[in-house]
Amino acid sequence: MRSFDNTDRRILLALADDPRSTNVSLADRLGLSRNTVQARVAELERNGAFLSFERRISARVAGYPLAAFVNVHVQQQRLAEVVENLAAIPEIVSAHGLSGPSDLLLRVVCVDAEDLFRITGIIQSTEGVDRAETSLDMGELIPYRLRPLLTRDA
Repeated sequence: MRSFDNTDRRILLALADDPRSTNVSLADRLGLSRNTVQARVAELERNGAFLSFERRISARVAGYPLAAFVNVHVQQQRLAEVVENLAAIPEIVSAHGLSGPSDLLLRVVCVDAEDLFRITGIIQSTEGVDRAETSLDMGELIPYRLRPLLTRDA
């Protein structure tokens, strides 16, 4: 794998500004050849630089205006089984393994407080889950971003 360089950063920043850019428009804007842009974008894709389009879909607009974070404590020897069972719950939109006092951090979306109560009940009744604590997501204050890193490292 080739190392990530300033040309890659410029391409990614241009795509962050306009994700629908074509290779031709990127080449024009960045002063690069179309073949260079095409090859670089393909390599960035192969190396996992781009997240799924799904991350750009608003849960609120899709009918799930309430979000919460659930810290889950699991029986360690059953972690893989717990994760597999939790993955079957569609309202869990992400899960992260943690070090520290809890084992998993789940982000859950739901239609209202009653729906959240139902979902957390399912989570807590999952075999291998010892306990869970829920916190409402009061709003995203710093959205997911990489621009500051890409521009700092340029």
